[in-house]
Amino acid sequence: MEPRDHQQPAGAGRRKHLATRRDAIADLLRQRVKAAYKRSPDTRQEMQEVLHPEAGEQLSRHQKFVLELSKSGKPMHEIQTAWHEYYAGLTDSDKHEVWREFYAGQRQIVAPRPAAEHHRQRQPRKYNPPAPVRSLLFGLGMGVLVLIIFMFSFFNERFVAPFIQPSRTATNIPIIAGGTVSDAPELIIPKINAELPIIYNVDTINEQAVQNALENGVVHYADTALPGQNGNGVIVGHSSNNILNPGKYKFAFVLLHDLTVGDTFYIQTDGKRYTYQIYQREIVKPTDVSVLGPTDKAATFSLITCDPPGTSNNRLVVIGEQISPDPGGNLVASGQNKLATESAVIPGNSPSLWSRIVKLF
Repeated sequence: MEPRDHQQPAGAGRRKHLATRRDAIADLLRQRVKAAYKRSPDTRQEMQEVLHPEAGEQLSRHQKFVLELSKSGKPMHEIQTAWHEYYAGLTDSDKHEVWREFYAGQRQIVAPRPAAEHHRQRQPRKYNPPAPVRSLLFGLGMGVLVLIIFMFSFFNERFVAPFIQPSRTATNIPIIAGGTVSDAPELIIPKINAELPIIYNVDTINEQAVQNALENGVVHYADTALPGQNGNGVIVGHSSNNILNPGKYKFAFVLLHDLTVGDTFYIQTDGKRYTYQIYQREIVKPTDVSVLGPTDKAATFSLITCDPPGTSNNRLVVIGEQISPDPGGNLVASGQNKLATESAVIPGNSPSLWSRIVKLF
């Protein structure tokens, strides 16, 4: 069987073969080093190192030679020729020195980055969750948002709306359906399904006293006619206000603007019911206290609240004429509405939360 050409020799022949290979590699390295020293460093880079030395650095004689060449005013090709001739005439040790200076200059040019920059690059990157996690988080966030909206709607429907619009949850069955009349003083307005206690014991037009009484119902204004008397009786009530204000009747007259001419309302007192039919409605300024005085009818009651609801800009006045029982049997009113018409302003909504905050400053 013939030996294959690529098989290595064994024994003494193998050692001789390895020694030959080592000698060939050493010769190749020596040739490359010698060739490198035959080529001089780039003249332009040498000039850069000479013209921009480090602080406190002393120039070697080779660098001084390059400096003189740069100041000679000669064209670049002559400078390169002169430098090559200078380099070719150096000894091997001087050429070693030139190359050491050259490599040292290169290390200074390519300086390491500052430690602060390395620190910045080593800082951990901001965590960016994978796409499935982002989708899950987005879905959870949207679910929470929908739940918040639903809960707000539920709270508004069940707790806030009954105060602001009591007729939304009421049926079309009128409140007045006959039967015994309660002794408790009440104002009943079937169209807006309102049944409100009337406070009669406020014998002053003091604004604060009226506001305190309005927390417990609607207020009969002092010195105006009472039910069963000729003249104009006045009842004031809140249309709406800050939900944080005290009292259960801050929204008592919020739907009063829905009443029109021909609608009726009832006043019950001392076990007797009086029926009034609306014949006039108007919007006036808060200072127009003339609406607190007598009217051109024998027996009337005026319902007054702020307008638009939730503000104190104007006053809505709804006036009803007594149609039952026959006003011919009424008593003569003891007062003539003089105290009421001496008011500077018609009572309005109690101060809002914002106005109270402003007053603190």
